[in-house]
Amino acid sequence: MNKLILAGGCFWCVEHDLRQAEGVMDVVSGYTGDKEGSPTYENHTGYREAVEISYDSEKTSFKKLVQFFLDHIDPTDTGGQFGDRGESYKTAVFFSSTEEKNTAEELLIELDQSHIYEKPHAVEVSPVGHFYKAEEYHQNYADKNPEHYAMYRTGSGREAFVNRTCAIREEKYIPWKEDKSNI
Repeated sequence: MNKLILAGGCFWCVEHDLRQAEGVMDVVSGYTGDKEGSPTYENHTGYREAVEISYDSEKTSFKKLVQFFLDHIDPTDTGGQFGDRGESYKTAVFFSSTEEKNTAEELLIELDQSHIYEKPHAVEVSPVGHFYKAEEYHQNYADKNPEHYAMYRTGSGREAFVNRTCAIREEKYIPWKEDKSNI
């Protein structure tokens, strides 16, 4: 089982979306950053809300999961994601190897060249840092609090944005390049 850490704004939404991706075994909401500490939801300054994905490399790949992730965020937002603003909510792909770094950077170039968005991507590609599991009430939040989650996701604008992005890909027939690697 392989692991991948992604930051895409509200970890409730990123966790919920990635649980639906093929080959994903588990998704944990948490905080990531370069410093050691004990971040909490009330105090995670200097950390990003992120998710740690455990996946079966025989059913999916790093590349496929990053592609899925990029279609479920606003990759051009420089100030956070949807209703969540600030450094803690900025997007990033965290890599564990040179191969993962290169794959993430190539996907972002491909995304920019697709012209789905009018602005260039704002997704950072950074080495994996410390990951701290968020409080238990944040884990699997969408399933535990479906009404609140649905209102948040719709009210923040994420739901409409993701639906529009997927529709644009279909209308203009802009698929991701085929994954021929194991990464």
